[in-house]
Amino acid sequence: MFTFLLPKDKKLFKYIFFLAVPVILSNISRVLMGLADTVMVGHLGSKAIAGVGMASMVTWTAMAIGIAFRTGTQTVVSRRLGQKIFNECGIALRNMHLFVFILSIPLTYICYTYTSFIMSFFLKDSETLFLCIEYSKYIFLSIYFIYSSFVFQGFYTGIEETKIHMKVVVVSNLINLYLNVGLIFGSDQIDSFFSNSVFYLLSYLWQPFNFPEFGVKGAAIGTLIATIWGVFHYTYYLFKKNIKQKYKVFIKSVDFQMLKKQLIISYPLAIQEFLVMLSLTAFYKIIAIIGIIELAATQIIFKIMHTSFMPAIGIGQACATLVGKYLGEENSNKAELSIYESIRGSLYIMGVMGLIFIIFSESIVSIFIKDISVIKLAAPGLKFIGFLQFIDAFCFTLWFALTGAGDTRIPAIFDILNHWLVFVPLCYFLGIYCGYGYWGAWVSFGIMLLFIAIFMFWRFKTGKWKSIIV
Repeated sequence: MFTFLLPKDKKLFKYIFFLAVPVILSNISRVLMGLADTVMVGHLGSKAIAGVGMASMVTWTAMAIGIAFRTGTQTVVSRRLGQKIFNECGIALRNMHLFVFILSIPLTYICYTYTSFIMSFFLKDSETLFLCIEYSKYIFLSIYFIYSSFVFQGFYTGIEETKIHMKVVVVSNLINLYLNVGLIFGSDQIDSFFSNSVFYLLSYLWQPFNFPEFGVKGAAIGTLIATIWGVFHYTYYLFKKNIKQKYKVFIKSVDFQMLKKQLIISYPLAIQEFLVMLSLTAFYKIIAIIGIIELAATQIIFKIMHTSFMPAIGIGQACATLVGKYLGEENSNKAELSIYESIRGSLYIMGVMGLIFIIFSESIVSIFIKDISVIKLAAPGLKFIGFLQFIDAFCFTLWFALTGAGDTRIPAIFDILNHWLVFVPLCYFLGIYCGYGYWGAWVSFGIMLLFIAIFMFWRFKTGKWKSIIV
């Protein structure tokens, strides 16, 4: 009955995990860092969590476009790897770096200059709005470095060097964590943060430096510095002999014809990511109208939810690389088999995470905040997310598989329409108009995911992705 859960090609299944595990570990480290941030900000109160939550959602609307640049790089690089045209892998990297540099300069200026104006659309509570603006200004300064990191990630994953991505992300996250503790609480408050904790001795690590107490702003500054470090760390690995010589990464040339192909792959995703994140920001706005406590609970759920997303994203990226590589080798059957094996891997991981969310929801939520009113909303919300994990496994894996083949336009159009014609209106209708509040909004989220999973599976089964030329 459950034989479909067993790998059909064990060698391929193991290779998927060989590529995915470094990405999974790097993503888990990123999630743990984000969760640690939430715990630290949680010590500042529910308004701090709500403000940072809204800031994170709005700023990520600009940052998420970088996912498109990662895909535009990875899809071409993995295809050229399969075709054994190695020098064009380096060209694809240079092309996209040039593009994101030009794009990020005006975008950073606009976002930073008009932060207060932008955030005033989403929050009315003056204290929460102030914290949101304070956090967002520094995060907007990292736009170029975020985009550049995405491009590097696409390149290293595309050439099957996922361990490099893992090393960079883990080190960056450790730097981020260290700086956040110091800059949020300051040297005078670090001892009290670790007091009554098994980690009390760790407080000595911050004693060599005199940290100012910046609160919410400190979390943003720590993230900005760690992001800048990550770009320099990625660049360092380009000097490795097997990468520098094989992929010709330092030759001063740009191929505008290839860049055009990369942008054709990327632009539907860029529009998709921007509009989808904007819809999630609208979701946050609707939750904020319902109540600040509900917004704080939603922020905690989203942070915890990323714990299960990140391993699935790792498998998805491995899948995208193999799909591109096998299509480059003109082996579409192997590409299709790699998708099925990747779905199985995602189901294993996200299924286990879902069960953990369902069984231990209250214990997990109480780690992040002690406010009983927030816990009472967030704990059952996390149980609900636990049941959605199996649907998400299909969504993530198939999305990466299709983009790895260069099939970005039709899935992007559907995703945008699903979010803006189904999710947001239904969220408002159930949450506010019908008066179901918090639960009306979250049920709308579940319906939206179900529609995406059904569409992605249908699109995959049509097989049109096999004939796309990159």
